[in-house]
Amino acid sequence: MRQTESTPQGSILRRLLFLACACLLVLPAVAPTLSAKAAEEEMQIDDQPGYVPDAAEEQLTGPLERQVVFFRTNEPPGSIVVHTDERFLYLVMENNRAMRYGIGVGRDGFQWGGQHKISRKQEWPDWRPPPEMIERQPYLPRFMAGGPGNPMGARALYIGQTIYRIHGTNQPQTIGHAVSSGCFRLVNSDIIDLYERVPVGTRIVVKQAPKL
Repeated sequence: MRQTESTPQGSILRRLLFLACACLLVLPAVAPTLSAKAAEEEMQIDDQPGYVPDAAEEQLTGPLERQVVFFRTNEPPGSIVVHTDERFLYLVMENNRAMRYGIGVGRDGFQWGGQHKISRKQEWPDWRPPPEMIERQPYLPRFMAGGPGNPMGARALYIGQTIYRIHGTNQPQTIGHAVSSGCFRLVNSDIIDLYERVPVGTRIVVKQAPKL
């Protein structure tokens, strides 16, 4: 039986087909990863004063759900530790444990770190958007009384003498994202839980991942 002779052109064609198939195998695995990373970095969403989420919207699942986790730290029990890069707030407990809460953090340019104490607590706080927020969203009200639909949510913990707070939100879909002007937001059920656990004077440590 006569065999077909191999030609240089045929060899090149086989190599090109092999490379094309290899690329097709790799692309589906890479694209979702890049997309997920980009979505996690910063969520572009405006404030929605007056919007009242239903119970289903406020129910977090998976890692963002409130839960007790293993947590090793030098901070004493009762302290609050915020990891902005992880999107988690930890309330330190005994025996290397902590209550972990999923949070929304400051968008790019509004993240910060440091050590403070909780200086004040407030139920259903009023909302006064700062001038920087009014400049970005001029349609926002200059004042909104506390209550359902208020972007400050059900509770607020004021951080030292800074302008920042740990507070609730009427936008539960923003938890786990970089969305705020520097405050840390939790769903209302979680901020109520945290509010009941920590007194005024509680130590809070805010950490950011080092930039390489």
